[in-house]
Amino acid sequence: MTLRPPHRGDPVRLPTGIWVLGGVSLLMDLSSEMIHSLLPLFMVTTLGASALMVGLVEGLAESTALLVKVFSGALSDYLGRRKGLALLGYALGALSKPLIALAPGIGMLLGARLIDRVGKGIRGAPRDALIADLVPPEQRGAAYGLRQSLDTLGALLGPLLAVGLMLLWANDFRAVFWAALLPGLLALGLLWCGLREPALAAPARRVNPLQRQMLRRLSPAYWWVVAVGALVALARFSEAFLLLRAQQVGVPIAWVPLVMVAMNLVYALSAYPVGRLSDRIRRPKLLGVGLLVLIGADLVLARSDQGWSLLAGVALWGAHMGITQGLLASLVAATAPANLRGTAFGLFNLVSGLALLLASLLAGWLWEYRGAASTFYAGALFCLLALGTCRALPPE
Repeated sequence: MTLRPPHRGDPVRLPTGIWVLGGVSLLMDLSSEMIHSLLPLFMVTTLGASALMVGLVEGLAESTALLVKVFSGALSDYLGRRKGLALLGYALGALSKPLIALAPGIGMLLGARLIDRVGKGIRGAPRDALIADLVPPEQRGAAYGLRQSLDTLGALLGPLLAVGLMLLWANDFRAVFWAALLPGLLALGLLWCGLREPALAAPARRVNPLQRQMLRRLSPAYWWVVAVGALVALARFSEAFLLLRAQQVGVPIAWVPLVMVAMNLVYALSAYPVGRLSDRIRRPKLLGVGLLVLIGADLVLARSDQGWSLLAGVALWGAHMGITQGLLASLVAATAPANLRGTAFGLFNLVSGLALLLASLLAGWLWEYRGAASTFYAGALFCLLALGTCRALPPE
């Protein structure tokens, strides 16, 4: 792999705002994963949903978040301000938790999940663009990697806390869902008080970033990043199927959230080091490594019939996440004009959202009618397609 020339600045000394955004992500992901690590089991065992319905709910919820990012990202570019939109998004995420706890059936649960994911969509693109606003180009890999690591640390602690509370409260799903509200409110308070938004250069006049002439400023290199991101989303369907796989191989219900703990531990430990490494090594090559790791995860999970093999597949899945997610964000930031970053992240996530919806529906259908193994084999095939497309990415 080709090393870049030494860069200016110290990649370890990131601005305080990056740490604040990482802390906010940690708290909100802790809150969300307390729920998400139990939600597929809650839908199946308490609400009587099928695996196909789980795929539909998860696909609609996650793709909704990614679709909304288009408009919130463009709006942040239009206004030249991003923090207010991020605050609104985190507020919706926190306030959706009681609705999930109260849901008597799939209809209300789906509505609560959509509110939660709309909040995620509103905050996602402005937050990702804000990171690029806060750091110079030579620190972007480290900044995105750090936020991703802290975000994933919350995703690791959430299932652990969920397991402890499930054991303490005798598998009371709804009580755990109520408890998830507290870290969500703490995240909102930290963002409100702890982050000072940098002043952006004011445009001569405000222009709709979604106009055709503005979108033409997005380069072919950026659109190749979008294409690769869509294929990665097709390959990486909802983690809800990892939880269902754990139940299938005999893991007790109260302990199933530990699957997400294992995945997120590897994810958290790998995201920041890989992000720093990507500031020196060509990112498309690292992205290819991440896709090879996901192929390995899919093959192991497809053949898994015991706890140890499940754990190995989940660990590989987490390593893939740690390698690829920050890299894709860095590539979007590197290939988009500064005054279109919010829009660029939004469009990237729009396409990824549509792909994720299709992937989750396909995964649910395959699981229901062709068996669990076919779901993971299909993911490996999409990985191969993404790997071939990586060759078209700009060398930077």
